[in-house]
Order: sequence, then structure tokens, then C-alpha cells
Amino acid sequence: MEIKIQLDPACREPVVLIRTDQVTEEVQRLLRALEEPGGMITGFQDGQAVLLDPGEILHIYTRGKGVCARTGQGEFSLRLRLYEAEEKLKGRNFVRISNSEIVNLKKVRRLDLNLAGTICLRFTDGGSTYVSRRYVGKIKSILGI
Repeated sequence: MEIKIQLDPACREPVVLIRTDQVTEEVQRLLRALEEPGGMITGFQDGQAVLLDPGEILHIYTRGKGVCARTGQGEFSLRLRLYEAEEKLKGRNFVRISNSEIVNLKKVRRLDLNLAGTICLRFTDGGSTYVSRRYVGKIKSILGI
């Protein structure tokens, strides 16, 4: 994909033009990203709504009947189902690692590959989580290992 920025002093509001021969999945992802207001996710902590930058989220997981997101600033509850969060974050380096968790691959510092076939993901903040056996093949394929 080629990206161009054209400066025009007469233009008072940014205009985005996508020129293509067909609407592909990549174009649709780009449209979704542009349509989202700032691409932020609303999290709740101590009775207050907080806007979370997806790039700062380490992982999103289910806890009880709810869904939580963990960032470097703590844990936030979300008013989304896990599949809704996954869809909202599609194309942003988030990948499902189990039926109850998705992770931000940009926040994974190290992968510990076990002889038993499991993968432990170590986050940049020192935390960790495990890839379920069902998703190990998918993760290895995505990461090229």
C-alpha cells in the first residue's frame, strides 16, 4: 500500500481518499480504523470511565462473567464481549491465544517454548500468560516459528 500526504493551505479539515481497483480486506480494515473515534477502547476502573489506547493494552481476558483489559496502569473492566474486543482490535497486532484471552503481540517481550509444546508469553511489564494448546499452531504460524 502506498501512502501519500498532500499539504494544502486552503484545506481546513483533513480529507482521506482511498483509491483502489477493488475493496479488499486490507481496505476494509483501514476504513474501520478511520471510522473509529480515535481507535480508543473505554475501560472502567473505580467507577470512572477511562479511554484506553489499544497500543498500551497488554492483553484482554475474561474474568468471571466479565471482560478485563490489562495495561501498564492496571486492570480495567470492559463493557464488551471478548469477541467484540477482538473484532474492534482486528489488524492491530492482537491475536487470540485461548478461548478466553487475546494478547497484543507488540507488548510481548519473550516467548518461552516448552518441550511439552506449550508457549509462555512474557510481557514487557514482567507479567506472563500461556497459549492454550489449541492455539499453539496458530501462534507459531503467525510468528514464523
